[in-house]
Amino acid sequence: MPKKEIIALDGDGVLLDYHTAYRFAWERAFGVLPEIVDPQAYWAMDRYEVRRLEGEERARFRQCFDHVHWSSLPALPGAVEACHRLNDAGYELVCVTAIGMEFEQARLANLRNAGFPIERVIATPMSVYGDSPKVAALTELRPVAFVDDYLPYFAGIPPHVHAALILREPNGSPNVGPDLRNIQSTHQDLAAFAGWWLEQGRGAA
Repeated sequence: MPKKEIIALDGDGVLLDYHTAYRFAWERAFGVLPEIVDPQAYWAMDRYEVRRLEGEERARFRQCFDHVHWSSLPALPGAVEACHRLNDAGYELVCVTAIGMEFEQARLANLRNAGFPIERVIATPMSVYGDSPKVAALTELRPVAFVDDYLPYFAGIPPHVHAALILREPNGSPNVGPDLRNIQSTHQDLAAFAGWWLEQGRGAA
C-alpha cells in the first residue's frame, strides 16, 4: 500500500481546549473556579479572573499540570469530527505538540479517549534557537500541511509544508504582524480548515 500523506496538527488550541483545562487546574490548585472575564482573550490568564502568581503559589499551580491534567483536556467543538473527515479522506493525522516529553503518552491517551483518530503524538520541547521547536519534527515527518494556532511556531518550517494558521480568539493574539505573509491559509478553527482543505480537492491519493 502507498504511504498515507500526513497532516500535522497542534494540540492545545487546535484539537484540545486548553482554556477550560487551565480553569480547572486553577480550581485544583486554589479551590476556586475562576470566572470568565474576556471570552475573546487568546491567553488563558487573560480569559479568567485570575491573579499573577509568584513563589509558592506559582509552584503549587504548576504542580497541577501533571499527567492527570495532560490526559484529560476536553476536545474543542468540532475538532473530533474534523479529524474524522480528514482521516476518512485518506490522511494520517499526527499531533505535533509543544509539551514536555514526559507527557507524550498522556497526550496520546487524551486524544484517544476523546475519540480522535490519531495514533501518534510527537512532543517538541522548546528550542534554544530562533526557529519553532516543531521544525525538526516537521522536517522528519514531511507532512502536506501543518495546522497550529500560534504564529511563531511556523518560523523555519520546511517550505513544502502548507502552513495553516488557526486564528481563534483575537484579544491579545500573537497571530498578527509581518510573519503572516508566511502563512498560506487562515481559519477560525480546525473544522473550518478541514472543510476548506477538502473543498480544494485535496483528498489524499
